[in-house]
Amino acid sequence: MLLQEKSKARKQTGTFLIEGQREIELAQKGGYEIETILFLPEIISENEAGKLSHSAELIEISKEVYQKLAYRDTTEGILAIAKSKTLSLSELDLGENPLILVAEAPEKPGNIGAILRTADAANLDAVIIANPKSDLYNPNIVRSSVGCLFTNNIATGNTEEIITFLKEKNISIYCATLQNSTGYHTQDYTTPTALVVGTEATGLTQEWRDNATQNIIIPMQGAIDSMNVSVAAAILIFEAKRQRGF
Repeated sequence: MLLQEKSKARKQTGTFLIEGQREIELAQKGGYEIETILFLPEIISENEAGKLSHSAELIEISKEVYQKLAYRDTTEGILAIAKSKTLSLSELDLGENPLILVAEAPEKPGNIGAILRTADAANLDAVIIANPKSDLYNPNIVRSSVGCLFTNNIATGNTEEIITFLKEKNISIYCATLQNSTGYHTQDYTTPTALVVGTEATGLTQEWRDNATQNIIIPMQGAIDSMNVSVAAAILIFEAKRQRGF
């Protein structure tokens, strides 16, 4: 199915594929509209499949079709076609004192999935992806996030748009970078805060560093000067949560 393989097809149709009962349930809780449910009758009955959505069209598929569509080694026998969201900055619903994570140009689906899982665990107000390198509805991201793509408040945009958005809302910008930085643990994250992380290979672009309220660094004592972006994000997020009394 092109929805599984091609970002262009997902964008043209405004739909994407979800695999697994828990993920489908989380998508619905996150406000996603389920259009179609595909089920393998040898594993799940039509009645059970129908319980996941009362409005979706139910389509029985063969084992051969299911194996072509499913990504997982373990099968649940159910997939869904859902409508995408625009993920625009203007639609972000933020509280009075938001804690936001911004990730600039993350490439690996596994890292994006891990970031979203951490964001869900910390109950962040939003996750913003700057200059996304991949379609967030890529099945690898849906899978690696174990449904947290649907539980988080997510938006995308380019760096300039996001910096303007944060400044207009008086949200302090703390950029994790090696240059001109101070220890992350020395800063106050109890007011409206955006924690910004870049890739391991190139770090954050100059535009972020120039517009930061403060550049911050996670001190390291080993031979290398960087760590996995999802790990770095987790350290910063939970320091902020600690300061806020969780």
